[in-house]
Amino acid sequence: MAKKVLILSSSPRRSGNSDLLCDEFMRGAVESGNETEKIFLRDKTVYYCTGCSTCSLYNKPCPQKDDAAGIIDKMVAADVIVMGTPVYFYTMSAQMKTLIDRCCGLYTEMKNKEFYFILAAAEADPRLMERTVDTFRGFLDCLENPVVGGVVYGTGVWHAGEIKGKPAMHEAYEMGKRV
Repeated sequence: MAKKVLILSSSPRRSGNSDLLCDEFMRGAVESGNETEKIFLRDKTVYYCTGCSTCSLYNKPCPQKDDAAGIIDKMVAADVIVMGTPVYFYTMSAQMKTLIDRCCGLYTEMKNKEFYFILAAAEADPRLMERTVDTFRGFLDCLENPVVGGVVYGTGVWHAGEIKGKPAMHEAYEMGKRV
């Protein structure tokens, strides 16, 4: 049965290494017949959470007028959420963290989701990227019944496009096909 797959690419570089891995995941997911959408966060306006509590305390929409509400609505509607990020100083990009922080009002609606994490880093040792994955898992710890379907570690890449030809590209594609 086809699933609704939402890919959140948080690279600040179009065709950056993590973004290319997201594209490969999407190619596999589309070939398997899934309904797939990729959101390139760089193209969206997502303001920082101000901690006003309008969403969490009063159960009202965030008063900020940006693209976050639409993205979060798509997260709620998706069966599968792919979170792709470059790894900067051993953690996720600011674009991804800002979006996660804005999920405060509707995170309780994100139930029974399947998650995939895609990371790209200059670091060659994937074990050193685990703290980034742990940060993603911290978000999932707040959700009801999330499942981690897999992680792609794009290691040893820094400059845009260096991921091409690396095993992580094939891994991302195959992981997308298995959704």
